[in-house]
Amino acid sequence: MSDQSEFPAIIAGGGDLAAFLSANKAAVDAALDHAGTLLFRGFDVSDPLAFDAAIEGYGEPGFTYEDSLSNAVRTNVTPRVFTANEAPPDTEIFLHHEMAQTPLYPAKLFFYCEIAPGEGGATPLCRSDWVLDQLRAANPDFVARIEAEGVRYTNVMPAGDDAVSGQGRSWRSTLSVSDKAQAEARLTALGYSWEWLENTSLRVTTAALPGVRDLGDGRSSFFNQLIAAFRGWADSRNDPNRAITFGSGDPITSEDMADAIRIADELTYNLAWDVGDVALLDNFQVMHGRRPFKGKRRVLASLIA
Repeated sequence: MSDQSEFPAIIAGGGDLAAFLSANKAAVDAALDHAGTLLFRGFDVSDPLAFDAAIEGYGEPGFTYEDSLSNAVRTNVTPRVFTANEAPPDTEIFLHHEMAQTPLYPAKLFFYCEIAPGEGGATPLCRSDWVLDQLRAANPDFVARIEAEGVRYTNVMPAGDDAVSGQGRSWRSTLSVSDKAQAEARLTALGYSWEWLENTSLRVTTAALPGVRDLGDGRSSFFNQLIAAFRGWADSRNDPNRAITFGSGDPITSEDMADAIRIADELTYNLAWDVGDVALLDNFQVMHGRRPFKGKRRVLASLIA
């Protein structure tokens, strides 16, 4: 395993971040591949438009919130910049790979701190390849099974956005549809199964999705949403105990998850934000989340296809 002191890699600088990213794209990508997360600190990123310009300077195609299957309620600030999960401040968002509970997910993530939290509000970061290395030793049968079968996720989407839940995005918004017939057609195309509930909410279950990802260089990562779903998919509609199964449909239990949770917690770095910070994450290598906070906190996000 790599030296944990290198994670995340901090790039201290000044001046225009857009120009820096454009001029140093190859070096930035090499550093990201090595570290998994880069934190750009001290650059002149004064507002969301400057953040948008930095993403433009990076020069890779975007992955819009509108086109995603994200469960979270978010608000666009520019066409490619949006708020991070708008769940209430006292809600913890547990470690996950962005949108790994769906067949459509980004390769990289940008985050930007516009308002630093008064108390708490760190973004936990965890190298998923390191987690998998330790988990293979601690629970090889579990790893072998999710590699062989994949995993399935079940969640209930409301008819309208529920801003008090981390899983509160409506089925209309999630699926980019306006009625039940369109929703069923989209779900069929995605390979999901579904059930309409009495309050016009929608319970969906994915096809079997990968639980482990080959990173292409001899490493693999614990690429999934298992920890977040098991620990945090709880609201008036969702029960974490029903959220995850093996590809066969057999439940994934607390005993199955215990080692993964313990190892991930031990390897987590809590990124405490300063105003103007920009972080770039490799979504295939690194899980992230959000600690509860008090006071104001505004962290914006953008996805790279």
